[in-house]
Amino acid sequence: MGDYLVKALAQNSHFRIYAVNASQLVATAQKSHDTWSASTAALGRSLIGTLLLSTSLMKNDEILTARILGDGPVGLIVADGNANGQVKGYIQNPHISVPLNTKGKIDVQKAVGHNGLLTVTRDNKLGQPFTGKVPLISGEIAEDYAYYLATSEQIPAAVGLSVFVESDNQVSHAGGFMVQAMPDATDSEIEQVIQTINSLPPIHEMLQSGDTPEELVQRIFATADTKFLTKMPVTFQCDCSKERFGKSLAALSAGELQDMIDQQGGAETVCKFCGQKYQFSKNELEQMIVSNN
Repeated sequence: MGDYLVKALAQNSHFRIYAVNASQLVATAQKSHDTWSASTAALGRSLIGTLLLSTSLMKNDEILTARILGDGPVGLIVADGNANGQVKGYIQNPHISVPLNTKGKIDVQKAVGHNGLLTVTRDNKLGQPFTGKVPLISGEIAEDYAYYLATSEQIPAAVGLSVFVESDNQVSHAGGFMVQAMPDATDSEIEQVIQTINSLPPIHEMLQSGDTPEELVQRIFATADTKFLTKMPVTFQCDCSKERFGKSLAALSAGELQDMIDQQGGAETVCKFCGQKYQFSKNELEQMIVSNN
């Protein structure tokens, strides 16, 4: 099995855990957007964080959208996820590389910026979407997602996100985890979990050594009562289509469509989320003009 996510309960169901190997998912996003190292790390962490949130908070075809906008050079990051392990996203400035930080790692904090907002919108398809906003507390993204959970969802949580980018900008390993404390968790249990997480190697190193998502969970909770609930594949998957872009073009005025015909002989649309291009011929645009009259 390729990329996948597991859900588990541990310590008498006092903790709910999500762990994921998303290496191919982030590699696909990198290729789709031709991102450079810092942009890859920032977008990859955002995709994994959104995946962890959406699989824990959403149901069926509900959509969770996360928007990260700091004052760093990568600009706006947008990611959409659902309950079924599918996520898509884009970054405003894909060609950003920055000097390594003092630990010799990609400086995601510098790339994203310290000042800004994480905005999460939950659309249950039934009524007005719910939107929560929190300030970026670090720009490292994992801590920002955890702060969102604690502040807007009232769920104490620890989040770990990691993307390893090779010197040629290719992604070799990416993954993450989220540990949520349930109401019955005691302060001492929470403190022990925090200490364990702080002692772990970086997630990409554990994945490089062959650890599976199940083994990531067991590194955090080495207890016999850990119960695995779900195992699901995860993918970078966009739902764009020529038909959908065609509907957007058809909503333009006849004059705007005629300008495209006169100036370009047709139209080309590009999906922000996956980079897919769709071509519309002169005849297709002329048919839209006729249909609008």
